[in-house]
Amino acid sequence: MSFSDRRVRVLVAKPGLDGHDRGAKVIAAAFRDAGFEVVYTGLHQTPEMIVAAAVQEDVDVVAMSVLSGAHMTLFPRVRELLDREGLGDVLLTGGGIIPDEDAAALRELGVGRIFGPGTATTEAIAYIRDWFSSREQPY
Repeated sequence: MSFSDRRVRVLVAKPGLDGHDRGAKVIAAAFRDAGFEVVYTGLHQTPEMIVAAAVQEDVDVVAMSVLSGAHMTLFPRVRELLDREGLGDVLLTGGGIIPDEDAAALRELGVGRIFGPGTATTEAIAYIRDWFSSREQPY
């Protein structure tokens, strides 16, 4: 099977103590409807739990929902752990209430695009599809 013939595997994660998971559930459903294989970790995940799930599920993308204000800790820690596990090629992206300047700082640390409140799910889907298709290679 070629790389482009397989479905994108996305892990949707809700790290930290924030219990607001409506957005994560909405994006997980939208990703499934778009044809992605989706694994949803549920609430209160640590960075270590998220990366362990990413390894176990062999995902292409980790999409985190962070509404707690801890984005400058959680995203870099997950990126660090993904890299440590040899998953530097996994796209780390996500959404939440994250100021533009913080999103820019996260991009400098190897995090992909951050989607704010009110972003259409189609934007996140198109972003992941574009990223995935730009990585055309034998699988």
